[in-house]
Amino acid sequence: MMLEIGELLRIVVERNSSDLHLVVGKPPVLRIDGRLDVLDYEPLKPEDTERMMKSIASPAHQQRVREVGGTEFGFAFGDLARFRVSVYREKGRISIAMRLIPYKLLTFEEIGLSEKIKELLYRPRGLVLVTGPTGSGKTTTLATMIDYINTYRDCHIITIEDPIEYYHEHKRGIVSQRELGVDVPSFAEAIVRGLRQDPDVMMVGEMRDLATIEAALMAAETGHLVFSTLHTTGAAQTIDRIIDAFPTERQEQVRVQVSSYLIAVISQALLPRATGSGRVAAFEIMV
Repeated sequence: MMLEIGELLRIVVERNSSDLHLVVGKPPVLRIDGRLDVLDYEPLKPEDTERMMKSIASPAHQQRVREVGGTEFGFAFGDLARFRVSVYREKGRISIAMRLIPYKLLTFEEIGLSEKIKELLYRPRGLVLVTGPTGSGKTTTLATMIDYINTYRDCHIITIEDPIEYYHEHKRGIVSQRELGVDVPSFAEAIVRGLRQDPDVMMVGEMRDLATIEAALMAAETGHLVFSTLHTTGAAQTIDRIIDAFPTERQEQVRVQVSSYLIAVISQALLPRATGSGRVAAFEIMV
């Protein structure tokens, strides 16, 4: 009997795993509380991962795998959960990594975020950065803050994501969610376009290149509250990363911009609980 991906996704949800890895030559592997757990199945064959990929990827994403060797997208598993999917080739064969994205948005209390952060969410303009290593919960923290603004403020929120992970319903605010490769071609262009659409708040999934950093600073400078992420581990490193992205002759000007419009850096990591079961977010906040 062929192993179906739905069976594996159900196990991911039931065991409260963060990730599922499907690679040829090894049984399916979960990541639970930061550790890998190999499931009791036969090692996967190339035809298994190929079939599973085709069962969840659209024709456009399948075409992208053929053309460039990989793709990323969101996948809804019924009413249980969403997954961020990364399909890639290794040794010429299909591999899949899937990150669990619960439908339920967490509250400030549930993720342990300081009440002082709520004050920042009422600012009319400025840049708020959430930083930390991959898998530290940055996306969840951003989603929690956006949900709070959506609940308590009359405003238009634009999010730019790759891919969309958490879905936001319109509440007191309006939330327009754009996905790279579907609605917009790049973070930088989406920011520029978004500025023409009467936004109050913008959330940029990641400041991954110079054009995006430049556009995000421009958005904050022109009177918008902007949120984004960086893969840094502290406030000082975050500021250096932004400034170092620019040519030397522009760095002094950018340093002035950052000092004027950066209103908070929230650095986070996931640490094991003292009980030994599960992990908890630890935050370092610079305001």
